[in-house]
Parts: sequence; structure tokens; C-alpha cells
Amino acid sequence: MPEVEDEREFARVPDGFERLWTPHRMAYIREDKPADDDDAGCPFCAAPSKSDADGLIVHRGRTCYVVMNLFPYNPGHLLVCPYRHVPLYVDLTDEETLEFGELTKAAITTITQVSQPHGFNIGMNQGAVAGAGVAAHLHQHVVPRWGGDANFLPIIGQTKALPELLEDTRSRLAAAWGQGEDAPPR
Repeated sequence: MPEVEDEREFARVPDGFERLWTPHRMAYIREDKPADDDDAGCPFCAAPSKSDADGLIVHRGRTCYVVMNLFPYNPGHLLVCPYRHVPLYVDLTDEETLEFGELTKAAITTITQVSQPHGFNIGMNQGAVAGAGVAAHLHQHVVPRWGGDANFLPIIGQTKALPELLEDTRSRLAAAWGQGEDAPPR
């Protein structure tokens, strides 16, 4: 009869793998996402009521604002959000649509000035089936990219290594906002 291993010993057996523990991500995984008509639990409705530092807000506009992504793909990953709790791009007013685009351009200008990325991914996921983490509140991603910024960690380990704290990135971007040549007025 083969020897049965004691499962209590598994955690103590070296297996040649390094572990990068990210327990902070459980808050995002377990968080209840707001329904389309529920702005009470919406992180994008809550952020503007906080100080810029506490809400990770980089810039406040008239109808939209720019905030750090709490779970960024890369350092400097920003989100452009309307203040209004609407799920779809087509739900924006003409004024909101204009500022949404202006702030996206300003985000690119500011990130370029601060971090000199090699490119950008810009886009929005509308609806949970399209990959929207918070489908109830429209937000556009502005993700700076560098050559070689994708490695095995996200693919194999489902982990992203970020070299700078969100608060530090937010401070640098907020300080530089509106300083570029083609920047909109503050």
C-alpha cells in the first residue's frame, strides 16, 4: 500500500517556486460591485467627496475628473470619469463628452511629461461581459506602456509588480497636470 502524505506538511515543503503575496487585492475581488442605478456603493461616486490625496484624484474638471486606478496595470494608470453615475458612453451629455475627451488628452500629455512612456492603451469596457470591473459607472482607462513592461508575472502568476506607490504617482501627476505645451487651462 502506498504511503499517504499528510496534507498539513504541504505548506512546509519547498517546491522551487517563489511567492509574491498580494492580499490587498482580495478587497477588490470580494467587493460588491454597484448596480447600474446604485451610486451609494460606487467607488467613482465616492472619490470626489474625498480630498484629492485620499480619493487618489489627479484633476477635477467641471463635469468629469481624473483618478488613479486603485489596481493599476502600470504605474500612472489613470481613469477619466464623469461625476454623474452613468454606465454608458452614450449616456453622457454633450458637455460631459467634450470634457471626457479633453481630460483624456490632458492625461496623455501629463503622463508623457512625467513618465515618458513609449505608448498608451486607451479604452473603456462597457458592461460586465465586456470586462468592466465597475460596469455601473463609466470610466476610461489611460494606461502608459513601455517596451518590455509585460513579463511573466501577470501571465503566469496573475501578479503585477509596480515600482511606485499610488500616492507618489498621484502627487507627481497632479503637480504636473496642465504644465504641458498643449495642456488645457487649470
